Amino acid sequence: MALSNFLPSIIIPALLSAAGVQAHGIASAIVIDSTFYDGYNPSYQWKSPPPTVVGWSVPDDLQNTFIAPNQFNTPDMVCHLGAKPAGAAAPVKGGDVIEVQWTPWPASHKGPVLDYLAKCSGPCETADKTQLKFFKIAEVAWVDQATDLWASNVLTNNNNSWLIRIPEDIEPGNYVLRHEIISLHSAANPNGAQSYPFCYNLAIDSKGTASPAGIPATELYKAADPGIKFDLFSHPTAYMIPGPALYSGALPVSQTKPGPITATATGVYGYTVAANAKAAIPTPAPPAAIPTTLVIAAKAASPAFPKATPVV
Repeated sequence: MALSNFLPSIIIPALLSAAGVQAHGIASAIVIDSTFYDGYNPSYQWKSPPPTVVGWSVPDDLQNTFIAPNQFNTPDMVCHLGAKPAGAAAPVKGGDVIEVQWTPWPASHKGPVLDYLAKCSGPCETADKTQLKFFKIAEVAWVDQATDLWASNVLTNNNNSWLIRIPEDIEPGNYVLRHEIISLHSAANPNGAQSYPFCYNLAIDSKGTASPAGIPATELYKAADPGIKFDLFSHPTAYMIPGPALYSGALPVSQTKPGPITATATGVYGYTVAANAKAAIPTPAPPAAIPTTLVIAAKAASPAFPKATPVV
């Protein structure tokens, strides 16, 4: 076994044990039209060379930790601790559905799931995260008050996965998808809410022309916002979802259990129009634990991009 592959198995458990922290979860991959695209895992920093993935790297997130309200105005709020742009982008079409896969998320960490897009001025692989302007394309929070079912619980119940539909009316180009859970289990305390943002590069092909206005991630929330400072255990009767208003062109999607994965790919590299996209790079098949027998109720159309390598 190569030393670079052996080191993570020693270092990460040791760090977690020393810190005595309970792991929460990371958004580890995305699936588009049954094609699996790997995200980022902090262990990748010890691989030589590190794999090319569509998820932004967060090498400082060794403890699966969060961004606290007193850090909401820092660059870490954009795509998590010390995040750096991904080396590739996942091709997708306007109207398509993206499945975000998480590592196991604790049921006690209830809260909303929020999704944003930000258009890059060039390839997102070289984007300055402090210059990205995000607009909200999805928000789900308190799903059922009678059973205290939150969006995060729905994610957990659906095999730790979440579905997002890309707006059809936005102009084509390179975008960053910012996917986030806000855990409210400690939000009654000052600085108690916990934000878990993760980002992915997308190469969106679309016939749309809309260019929605956005705001920096550092301005999405304030510590005193009703949806951030919130007592989950005081028998509340309402919850105000934090952040800007939902984009008018946002499209709904039914949260269902994920379907089978039939191919895997690394992604495409910085393009400005779909016709200039480079061929998808084949990668090894996804882990065996990924479900292969459940079927999504409504499947999005396949992107008009080069075919990925089938899983064998």
